[in-house]
Amino acid sequence: MSLNDIKSQDVTYYALNNEINIPVNGQIPLEKDQEALQAFLKENVEPNTMKFPNLRARFDYLLDNNYYEHHFVDQYDFSFIEKLNDYLIAQHFTFKSFMAAYKYYAQYALKTDDNGYYLEDFKDRVLANALFFADGDTDLAQSIADEMIHQRYQPATPSFLNAGRARRGELVSCFLLQTTDDMNSIGRTINSALELSRIGGGVGITLSNLREAGAPIKGIEGAASGVLPVMKLLEDSFSYSNQLGQRQGAGVVYLNVFHPDIIAFLGAKKENADEKYRLKTLSLGVVVPDKYYDLVKDDADMYLFSPYDVQREYGEPFSYVDITKEYDKMVANPKIKKYKIKARELENEISKLQQESGYPYVVNIDTANRDNPIDGKIIMSNLCSEVMQVQRPSKINNKQEYEVLGTDISCNLGSTNIPNLMKTKNFGASIEAMVRALTYVTDHSNIDVVPSVQHGNHLAHTIGLGAMGLHTYFAKNHMMYGSEESIDFTNIYFLLLNYWTLVASNKIAKERHETFDNFAKSKYADGSYFDKYVNQVWAPKTDKVKELFKDIPIPTQDDWKQLKASVMKDGLYHQNRMAVAPNGSISYINDTSASLQPIVQRIEDRQEKMIGTIYYPAPGLNNDTMPYYQSAYDIDMRKEIDIYAAAQQHVDQGMSLTLFMRSTITEGLYEWKDGGTDKMTTRDLNILRNYAHYKGIKSIYYIRTYTDDQDEIGANACESCVI
Repeated sequence: MSLNDIKSQDVTYYALNNEINIPVNGQIPLEKDQEALQAFLKENVEPNTMKFPNLRARFDYLLDNNYYEHHFVDQYDFSFIEKLNDYLIAQHFTFKSFMAAYKYYAQYALKTDDNGYYLEDFKDRVLANALFFADGDTDLAQSIADEMIHQRYQPATPSFLNAGRARRGELVSCFLLQTTDDMNSIGRTINSALELSRIGGGVGITLSNLREAGAPIKGIEGAASGVLPVMKLLEDSFSYSNQLGQRQGAGVVYLNVFHPDIIAFLGAKKENADEKYRLKTLSLGVVVPDKYYDLVKDDADMYLFSPYDVQREYGEPFSYVDITKEYDKMVANPKIKKYKIKARELENEISKLQQESGYPYVVNIDTANRDNPIDGKIIMSNLCSEVMQVQRPSKINNKQEYEVLGTDISCNLGSTNIPNLMKTKNFGASIEAMVRALTYVTDHSNIDVVPSVQHGNHLAHTIGLGAMGLHTYFAKNHMMYGSEESIDFTNIYFLLLNYWTLVASNKIAKERHETFDNFAKSKYADGSYFDKYVNQVWAPKTDKVKELFKDIPIPTQDDWKQLKASVMKDGLYHQNRMAVAPNGSISYINDTSASLQPIVQRIEDRQEKMIGTIYYPAPGLNNDTMPYYQSAYDIDMRKEIDIYAAAQQHVDQGMSLTLFMRSTITEGLYEWKDGGTDKMTTRDLNILRNYAHYKGIKSIYYIRTYTDDQDEIGANACESCVI
């Protein structure tokens, strides 16, 4: 029998898994999940895994049949590979849930070309990753293998999936592009979208620099069509370039709220939009300067500015102009065409659309730039709103050649598993292994189909190490999500992540005698980045968190001073080091909650293609942890914002923060609802977005709404960026 012969009626694991949803004597029969796991391994995995007499025979088969590439294997003496494999076997890795095993074998395990047999178990995929990312360094291979088999570290899906495969996709799969206000740039952007979607990329594109609808072209009034037709062209490009039908191309377009097309931009996602421009699959994001929040607060008129005129006056594209700083001058400048609306009317339009669809994402661009230690300007984010890096515009001639090669972005992500990393014997050594694994991906990514992305990666060497499993850690340690203790823990955990990624990046810079481009103009080089760590004591405030970190040293002010001196002397290899992705199916394999967000359900029902519903108990769910596994839909979202804010102060890039709302809000959850309607309104979202801005949150991802008929609006459908 092969995998292709398995019929649902011939196996028991689906039925056993579904029994989790049938209470027994008022209790959740969690044991059914373990029964389903064992049945899956016995009925599906064991009989359909190709057997080999020894490791050498297995590798020979994989190499001879073009499953593994030769280069990463040939770098090692095979006796070392055998030794590392024996070590991994001795760790006795086991999946802890049916969902974890099912997801791994369905999406990540290498299979024969006819999809009939598995060629890898989890240990085998870890072995391939460790050998591949270590690039011949046996000590590093051992370290990476150790981090991954104990699930302290999880590479992003494209890296984890493709490492070592002879016929593989790219190791990164998320990109950021900018478009400038000319037809050559628009054409190049569409071409780039086609190419990046072809290789599996989720693509973020900013259109803020394009002139508005009705703007003049070569003196002809009303000639420009604005951003909507370009958006439609991009949506069609992603739909067309879909990896031979294997997956839907994914993209997000960003627009500044001070762009004259902002209302039409938001309207394109509405159900009643003009069919010619209505967007069905393209995601939307808005870039929001601080000035907008001031105007909303004052219930003031708001002026929208022609990007063409702004670029002509300031000599740089609209995205690179500090609107908060220049707003009053731009209003007073008669050479800049402007359009007047009410700020609160736009605020309500944003909230209405978020209620209807979960969009737009929100990027608080001044917050991102205020905290940015790199010379240059952040102008946008990516498909999951956590990647924030400086960019430089390109200039393209009539031959579609780069006269000026700017910098765009590829996202190289990985994640720490918080509950498991907290058990490590050496926090710093664990983080260094992760940073080095990510560095390999950065060094070997070569997206030559989009030269600006390739150029940006070669100059910046950026990585994005994040975290998953925060709510799981809280539950296992009896902390309510959003409590004082939980915020205290989050603060210290991300302080450690920041410190040790800096140490690792500095160490690599010393070894290679190389820093990221333009390091000398950064706040790292002049030492000012370290002031907040050197000038105050950072330590746990609560007794519980002091106890949790009792075996993990926390950097002292002297430690920070020494690191500051070392960085100023030898630099950093990576321009950016940290970002918190939303996590997708990979968190199931890690048997932990996704990202930093609260769980949605104690028993999650997930719809799987071709199969139906699979039930997934929250990791570690039992009578002991159940009270601490409160649903995100029943938590005051200000508590979630407080958790993310505690982390954000240490994260140089952004974090994917999803807000969870019920269409009928639980009584007593928000004090401003007392005495009024219990239905979610635009005012609720307005208040929460403004609170997030006040707390220093750089971006808001989806708004997910749980409706009265038990449907979810704005549920994350992005498969290309989540790790």
